[in-house]
Order: sequence, then structure tokens, then C-alpha cells
Amino acid sequence: MGVAQGAPPDRQVSVGGAVQSGSSGTMSGERDSGLRDSLDLSQDLNDCMEALDLFLKNQFNESLDLLRPRAKESMYHGLVYATILEMQAMMTFEHDDIISAGQTMKQAQDICQRFRKKSSIINKLGADTFTEVELHAEVCYAECLLQRAALTFLQDENMISFIKGGMKVRNSYLIYRDLNNVMQSTTFQKGASHIHLEGGVSLGTGAFNLTLSLFPPRILKLLEFAGFSGDKEYGLSRLHEGATSRNLRSLLCTMLLLCYYTFMNFILGTGEVSMTEAENLLQPYLSHHPKSAIFLFFAGRIAELKGSIDEAIHWFEEGCAAQHSWKQFHHMCYWELMWCYAFKGLWKLAYFYADILSKENRWSKAMYVYMKAAFLSMLPPDEPRPFGENEVELFRLVPSLKKKIAGKSQPTEKFAIRKARRYQAKDPTSLPVPALEMMYLWNGFSVLGKDRQLLEDTLSVLCIAEANLTQTKDSDYWYDDHCSILLLKGLCLKHRGRLEQAEQCFTHISESEKRIKYDHHLVPNALLELGLLYMQQRRGEDAIPLLRQAKNNYKNYSMESRTLFRIHSALSKLKATESEENSTDCGSPS
Repeated sequence: MGVAQGAPPDRQVSVGGAVQSGSSGTMSGERDSGLRDSLDLSQDLNDCMEALDLFLKNQFNESLDLLRPRAKESMYHGLVYATILEMQAMMTFEHDDIISAGQTMKQAQDICQRFRKKSSIINKLGADTFTEVELHAEVCYAECLLQRAALTFLQDENMISFIKGGMKVRNSYLIYRDLNNVMQSTTFQKGASHIHLEGGVSLGTGAFNLTLSLFPPRILKLLEFAGFSGDKEYGLSRLHEGATSRNLRSLLCTMLLLCYYTFMNFILGTGEVSMTEAENLLQPYLSHHPKSAIFLFFAGRIAELKGSIDEAIHWFEEGCAAQHSWKQFHHMCYWELMWCYAFKGLWKLAYFYADILSKENRWSKAMYVYMKAAFLSMLPPDEPRPFGENEVELFRLVPSLKKKIAGKSQPTEKFAIRKARRYQAKDPTSLPVPALEMMYLWNGFSVLGKDRQLLEDTLSVLCIAEANLTQTKDSDYWYDDHCSILLLKGLCLKHRGRLEQAEQCFTHISESEKRIKYDHHLVPNALLELGLLYMQQRRGEDAIPLLRQAKNNYKNYSMESRTLFRIHSALSKLKATESEENSTDCGSPS
């Protein structure tokens, strides 16, 4: 391939360490330049593949050491180096880590810009006017934009920065769209490193289509994505293509798919998900890297969602023991171990992991302290508390620990702060089952539903809490607390197959709407759960109006976005989405 056409005469670019002039030369010189580009590009990609292999072997520092010497001159070294730092930043939530990752990603973007064609409108110019290196520069540039946007949302607390992040996302989207369209054309000529270019485009188009397909229209408009929608099946297929071919982005495609199957689809969906795809993706990596902390974590998460809690605990503990260089991986396991012990009703062990996280991790200290208090409050009143801590004092501490991301508090943190406010009174009215209430927000009852004994134990806890409520009949919170218990009790009854009783619980909440004073999230969630119950009974015609009522009639309640995601998922399964949810698909190739 020739030197970049349309480049300014004095532009110099460094590919694989070789400095080249952007000025025109002889045809022979162009061929030699193109050959060097291909060879250097190939070596750069091999180096980065080796670095990622070290990363999977838990040799995190060695991986960074391999990339660092050329991170300021090679676009791929710079991109992968910055990606690893960003992964670290997203796990620590440390301000300095986020700033450092952002600066490094900006530096990688600047390197990519040097390799880009002066006019990078691919569809207008045609792919045949771009060298192989310039096409790689486009896909790397789009990836840098996307990752910088993610860091912007984490780092800054003002809406202007939030909008800037949105602009980066849009620009990245447009580059991926154009690259995808060109590479699908019959005239496109594949270069020597095409598999890596294809992997980059698969990652971008797959990620955008999959992510946008999850968003309800109301949230899409808030994110200024009005008019855009994603094709979920197309997005999944592109990510699977990227994950199953040996290319630089196969690891990222695999991790994104695993996150989708084990987190996004579970928490933001109906909760009834198959782990077959996730297991098929994980197994080759786990066989090749049996001690990789990241894949041990996903093995634990899959076991957890299948209801195999003891197996999940084993995998998470293995993940912690596998490495000690990055404490951040431990924190991911601690969060899941906390919930595993909560599912088992072992409140002191759950408290133990929440306590470690509250001291070591910065994601949300308000949430961690709230969970400590919630677990302690599940213990009998006369049982000694660990470290002499008191749940009332912990609940009172929660509001002072709030933090903001993109100018707003996290939804789960806002929920915890609002629930903790009742403890500010001199003689507070205790929350009846705060740990189980928070478990519901993470769709944990879908996990409990897969283990009959855990389900029975949880139902017993709820029945005792319901009986204890009779002692606080005059409380200002009585109807709220009673309906909170009924929502959770209804879920237990549903999973036990006592569907008529479950329906009565959800219906009672809906009928108590005017008596609920504080927990306004209960009614839309009860309608959602009733709709899902009808779906389970193949009563889709009864479910649809309930789901639409929950979607359209309630606003500004706690965890609203998460509820809307789940409603959207349910309606999509019923293929009953309203007209505004069927806007033109701008993600898949035209």
C-alpha cells in the first residue's frame, strides 16, 4: 500500500518506530513504505497480543512493562496500554487512576490522529484511497473516543463534561458505522492484518448495537440518542465473530459478551437467562488460562446465577488466591461473595465483605456502609454485632458518604440514602428487611429461585418480618414496609410455584398505591412483577397492559431507570413494544 494520500507534505508519522515522510515519492518508494507499514504493523500487533496474554496470566505489571516503551509512538501499544490502565481505574474508582487513564488514552488518541488520513470520511472517499495503516488508525481512534467517553462520565461532575462525553460517543459511533459499511462492500481489499481490523470493527459495531438495543426510548432521548436504536441479535453476532477469531480484540469482545450475559442481561432484563452462551465463551479461555483472575471471576458469576452458591464461593475464593498484584480483582470477588453469603442468610459473613469493601474500595462508600448496616439489622436484636458496630449509627452515617458521577448521584446510592433517612430520628423506625430489599434491586430473587432451600429460608424471614410489623401498626411507614415485604414475598411464592398467592401479593401493592407515602417505586415494580408472572403463565395479553401502565404512568421514583430497562426487556420478549420503540436502526450495515 502507498503512503497516505492527501496527507500534508511535512507530516511525519511513526509506525512501529520508523519515521516516514508524508510527502510523495517514487512508486518504488511508495511500495517500500507500504511494505514497512505492513511489517511494522504486524510486529506491533504481535507485541500487543503478547501483552494481553501476560495480562490473562495475572502478570499485570509485566504486561504494562512490555507496552510502556512504545506507548508514545505506536498506536496499538498506546491503545492497549491505556485500555489496561482504564480497566484498573474503573475497578478502583480512585481519582488519580481515572485522571492517569484519561491522559494516557488521550495520548493514544493523538498518536492515532497522526496516522489518520487528513480527510477521514471513508464513505465519501472510498476505502481504496486509504492505506492499511490508515484504516487501523480509524478503528483505533474510534476505540479511544469510546473509552475516553467512559472515563469522562466517571471523572467529571458537571453536565458540560457529560455532553462532551456524549459527543465522543457519537463520533465513535459514526466512524464504526462507516468502517463497517465499507468493509461489507464487494470492492474492499483485505490487507495482511485484516483479521485485527475486522476484530476492531466487530467490537465497535457489536458494542453499539447491543448496548443501544437495551435502552428504552425515554432514556435514549435523555442520552441524545433519539432516532437511534440497536439490533441486539446483530450486535451479539458481531461480538461473537470478534470473540471467536484470533485477533487483538477477541479478549475485549469476549469480556463484553460475558458482562452482557452475566450482568446486563440479568440485572436489566427479566432475570430468566440461560448461561449456555456464557459457559461456551468462557471454557476455552479458562482451559488455556486456568488461573486467570478475570475468568475465575466469571466462572463464579455463572455458577452464582445458576443457583450453585457453594460452587460460586469456591470460584470467587480461587480468583482471590490466584493473584495479589491487583487488589481490584479481589474487590470484584468480595462484592459477589457478599451477595453469596446474603443468599445463604449468613449475615455476619456478608457484613464481613461489605466491611472490607467500605475500607478498601471507592466505588460507593455510602452503598458499602448501607449494606453493613442492612446485614447487621437482619440479625436478632440480642446477637452481638461484629467489631461492636451498631446498625443505627451506620445508617445515620450513610448520607454523609454520597458521591457524584457525571454531576449526579448513583441510583443505588440515592436509594440507600433515602432509605437511611428514617434513622435520623431520635427513635427511628427500623427497616424490616433492608438486605433483602437491596437484593431485589440487583435481581437477586432470580438466584434464590433456583435453590429451594434458600428460597424457603428467605420466605421464613419475610413471614417473621410481616408478623413483627403488627407491633408498629401506628407507624408512618407501616404501609410502605408492609408492601415492601409483600413484593419480596410474592417473588418467593412465584418461584415456589404458588402463583395465585404471588398474584395476590402484587395486586395488593397496586391497590395500596394511595396509602404508600415514601416508597413510590413499589407500585411500578409490583406491576412489572405481575406482568412477568402473567408471562410465565403465557398470558401475554394480560401482561402487556400492566407493563405499559408501569412504564407510562409513573415517574421520578427510586431506581426508575433500572425498572424501565426491565419493562423494556419484558415488552421486547412479548414483541409488544410501542411504535416509538421501533425507530430506524442506524447500527447495522445498510
